[in-house]
Amino acid sequence: MAEVAVFHHAQGLTPGVKAFADELRARGHRVHTPDLYEGRTFDTLDEGVEYMAEVGSGELLERGVRSVDGSPAEQVYIGFSLGVLPAQKLAQTRPGALGAVLVHSCVPASFFGTWPSRLPVRVHAMEADRLFTEDGDADAARDLVAEVPDGELHLYPGDRHLFADSSLSSYDAGATALFLDRTLTFLHALDTAPDTTGARDA
Repeated sequence: MAEVAVFHHAQGLTPGVKAFADELRARGHRVHTPDLYEGRTFDTLDEGVEYMAEVGSGELLERGVRSVDGSPAEQVYIGFSLGVLPAQKLAQTRPGALGAVLVHSCVPASFFGTWPSRLPVRVHAMEADRLFTEDGDADAARDLVAEVPDGELHLYPGDRHLFADSSLSSYDAGATALFLDRTLTFLHALDTAPDTTGARDA
């Protein structure tokens, strides 16, 4: 069983994000879903981005960091789009992190310092998602997985951004099934790996 924090995308903690967390729980993992929007959800990505700009990405990032206060140090951090920011920061800077799964987005590791050399990472996105390919995320992802010994970039056919949220019109069932399977395999491998937490902080 892995301890997992799942951070939602710009439309909020939607039923689809909750459903993904429930899939992980059904496989025995302990999953937390911090709500960076304090109960708000949005019908469109544009509305969510407007709210994100209103609150400020810095404040939302800090909400994400604060949300794990008091929780176990040894965690896997999963972020969807906007949620990649707190997931990636915590993975890079919070001692004890076990791994990171970055979905739809990725920022350069230099945003948060350096990537711990032994910390595994998986990045998932659609190959023609313009928000991923044209905003620098794809380049950041390729650089990251090239740098990290246990790093993988998984690209799926299609051009949808939030393809893994079953409550949105952008949902792609086939890609999500493969993404979920890969994520469960990743969590299982971390759960059964020898305890090298101290080394991951190096």
